[in-house]
Amino acid sequence: MRALRWPATAAILVLATLTGFARPARADPAVTWAVCPEDARVECGRMRVPADWASPYGPTIELQMARRKATDPAHRLGVLIVNPGGPGGSAVNMALDGDFFSADLRKRFDIIGLDPRGVGRSAPVLCSQALVDAKPSPLVGSEAGFRALADYNRRLAADCTARSGPVVQHADTGSVVRDVEALRVALGEPKVSIFGASYGSMIGELYGDTYPGTLRAAVLDSVMDHSADVDAFLSQETASVQDSFDEFVKWCARDARCVLRGQDIPALWATLMQRAAAGTLEDPYDPPAKLGVWELISAAFSAFYDPQWFSFAHYLQDAAEPGQAAGRIAVPPIDLTPNSFPAVFCGDWSLPVGDFTAYRRRIDALARIAPQVRASPIALSAAAGCVGWPHPPASPQHRLAPARMPMLLVNALHDPATGHAWAQQVAVQLGPSARLLTYQGWGHVAYSHSPCVKAAVERYLIDLTLPPVGTTCPAVEPEPFGIG
Repeated sequence: MRALRWPATAAILVLATLTGFARPARADPAVTWAVCPEDARVECGRMRVPADWASPYGPTIELQMARRKATDPAHRLGVLIVNPGGPGGSAVNMALDGDFFSADLRKRFDIIGLDPRGVGRSAPVLCSQALVDAKPSPLVGSEAGFRALADYNRRLAADCTARSGPVVQHADTGSVVRDVEALRVALGEPKVSIFGASYGSMIGELYGDTYPGTLRAAVLDSVMDHSADVDAFLSQETASVQDSFDEFVKWCARDARCVLRGQDIPALWATLMQRAAAGTLEDPYDPPAKLGVWELISAAFSAFYDPQWFSFAHYLQDAAEPGQAAGRIAVPPIDLTPNSFPAVFCGDWSLPVGDFTAYRRRIDALARIAPQVRASPIALSAAAGCVGWPHPPASPQHRLAPARMPMLLVNALHDPATGHAWAQQVAVQLGPSARLLTYQGWGHVAYSHSPCVKAAVERYLIDLTLPPVGTTCPAVEPEPFGIG
């Protein structure tokens, strides 16, 4: 996912004021289009919608989008609404990327990236950089630490709301789905197709559940299971990260280019974890700053996304031998930062972890599932981030109704963020109209990693042909990049 370039702090403050506290008005579906400054071949659009769809005459927010029109209008099939996930990834940037989708797909569809409310350019959730940086580790070890975690989350919610307005309380995916339907109406399209990756898969799932009659096609890539309760959410996510760690160890044993080949990686990792717990592990890329246990686990999790096995092996080697890597260039601090993650997650998930004793019991259970990685950083961050959050979820979990049209699910067998089990579970919920295509390899967002998956996805989007039941795509060995 590509990072969004943000304007200066003063401009951000103005943007937060304009989008978070718009004067009350009814938001009729209408999009204003203009040429995007980043690319003259792409149009950028703006549309106002209610901050709270239950109060259509209340405060409004402005949504922003980008549209790359079909290059073969005579054979145009309609609109493809895309989202890269996150939560926090910019769909506008995804549409601006002219290379993500193939030329064949770009011929047949207007590709529209709508930044979800609270994300990117759509009334972004902005918070104090200093407060976000002060986020406590979810691996709390005491009753006092658990109370401090809840207090922090309440302070964060208040800070973000003061800077961003009502969008903080209404950043749930159910509201995003209402926004997508408003966009469809504004465009005058009888139906839309959706490509949702990672967290964006929930947009496709919930749109199909809510508006099945206006969905032409849906690709769910790296599938979220929005029916999982708190224990399934934590345990299945954690098992996926541990699986990715185990796959990294296997890769290093078979690839001569791994700088740790021949070493006992679990033993090396255990040593680094001990040093992190003791506060003596230096960040190899930002010395003399120290890495804690949570930071080390999170570094591994991030490396498994592509996966970046080659550079992660170098990272572990440099961490084991401090002083070998160059430090990063210092970046001056800023006052505000985009921070939609807790507002979105706490709007979408009911994750009651109980009191400190119950919470600690859950963490200990996760460590038994995943002896190396201990817990999924994304799952435990979500659960911990909702402790004390002042707003109840507006779109809590539920099972999906059977799909009323063909839907294509794709997932890597070894995905650290959305495990293959989730894709299997969602396929069962959606029933016989849905089809799961498994990429036998590694990483997150299978479309980006497998030409076989890409071909199947685009064939389905163009002519609605699903692959045969049980179809898989072969693994593609990762290539080294990002080293140095």
